[in-house]
Amino acid sequence: MSQAYTIVIKLGSSSLVDEKTKEPKLSTMSMVVETVVRLRRMGHRVVIVSSGGIAVGLKTLGLHKRPKQLAQVQAIAAVGQGRLIGRWDSLFAQFDQRIAQILITRNDIVDWTQYKNAQNTVYELLQMGVVPIVNENDTLSVSEIKFGDNDTLSAITAALCGADYLFLLTDVDCLYTDNPRTNPEAKPILVVPDMAQGLPGVNTDSGSGSDVGTGGMTTKLIAAELATNAGVNTIIMKSSEPGNISKVVSYMQSLDTSTDRTADVAELQQLELKTLIENAIPLHTRFVADRNQMHLNNRQFWMLHGLVSQGAVIIDEGAYNALTRKEKAGLLPAGVIDVEGHFHEHECVDLKLGSRNVAGELDLDAPLTTVGRARCNYTSLELTKIKGLQSDKIEGALGYADSEYVAHRGNLAFPPR
Repeated sequence: MSQAYTIVIKLGSSSLVDEKTKEPKLSTMSMVVETVVRLRRMGHRVVIVSSGGIAVGLKTLGLHKRPKQLAQVQAIAAVGQGRLIGRWDSLFAQFDQRIAQILITRNDIVDWTQYKNAQNTVYELLQMGVVPIVNENDTLSVSEIKFGDNDTLSAITAALCGADYLFLLTDVDCLYTDNPRTNPEAKPILVVPDMAQGLPGVNTDSGSGSDVGTGGMTTKLIAAELATNAGVNTIIMKSSEPGNISKVVSYMQSLDTSTDRTADVAELQQLELKTLIENAIPLHTRFVADRNQMHLNNRQFWMLHGLVSQGAVIIDEGAYNALTRKEKAGLLPAGVIDVEGHFHEHECVDLKLGSRNVAGELDLDAPLTTVGRARCNYTSLELTKIKGLQSDKIEGALGYADSEYVAHRGNLAFPPR
C-alpha cells in the first residue's frame, strides 16, 4: 500500500480572486476541492491555507482598491472572510466533505501551551476526516502580531501539523533562474537539495506577486526554508492547474526521497527534467526536507518562527560552542557579553554571537551574527547586572537567584547547521 501523507496546500489571493475584477475564480476553487477530495480518497490528510478574505471583502463592498487605514482593512476582512469560508463550504458540500475554519494570529501561538493546543486541534480534525482551512485572522491582526504573509503561515502550519509536503501554489509552474515572461533564456529549477547552499544565479525579484496578494517568489523561498528546516518537503507549482497536485503526490510516492544533498545542483536539474518528461509529470520545484537528526523539533521551530523577538542577548564563542554541541548545555551568565533592548523574563530574544575586547566587554568593532533564540529566566535589567558573572555570584549581584542559567537548554533553539 502507498504511503499516506499529511499535505498542506497554500493558495494565495491571486489564485482565488481575479486581480482586476476581484471576482472569484470559482473554476480554480472547484478544481482545488476536487483535488483535495481525490487526495483524501487516496488516504492522505489535507490542510488548506487560504488567503483571500480581504480580496473577497473588497468585491462584496464594491471597493476597487485596498484602503491604507488599518481599521478599514480589518473591517473588510471581517466581511470577506465569512463569504470566503462559505464559498469553500458550499463547494466541499457537493462531495459531502466536512471542513473547519481556523483563524489565527502570531499572538495565538506565543505561548507553548497555546501552540500545542492549536496542534492538537488540527490533529483531531484530521483524525475526524475533516479538512481544516487555515487563514490569518486579518480582522484582529496588527503589524506586530502578523505572520507577514500566508506563505510564512503555511510553513508554520505545515510544521505544526507534522506535514510531509507543503504545496505553495503560485502563478508560475516552477522556480526559474529568471523571470520566464521577460527572459526566454530562463531555466527551470526543479529540485533544490539544500536551501542552505543558496540558489546561485536565481533572480527572484520579479517572480509572482499581485495587487490582491502580499506574497511573491521571495516569500515562497523563505517559506520553503522554514518548512524544510522542520522536515517538510516543499513544492512550488502552478495554481491554475491544481489537479496536478495529485499527479505530483503520486510521483513523490514512487521516488526515493533520500536525495543526495551534496550532489551537483546543475546535474540534478537535468536528471529531474528527464524523469519528469518520461513520466509525464508537470513541472514543479521540489525543496528537499532536512531529514537528518539536526532538523528542528516542534518546540525549536516554535521558538524560531512562532514567536516575536523582544530583544537580544549577545554571547561569546565559548558559550555558543557549548550551546550547540550534541549534549548542549544551558546558557550561563558567564557567557553573556551584553544585552540589547528591554524584555521581561520568559520572553523570546535573539541570541547574537559577538566578541570581547581586551577589557572583557563587547567589542563594538566586531560584527554581530544572529545565531538562534532563547527564552530567558531573567529580565534585560537583571541580565545587565549579572552578565559575565559566575552563577554563584548571581545572588550577590541581584539579592536573589531564580536560576543558575540565563536560559535552560529546553528554552534554546538554533537553526540546523
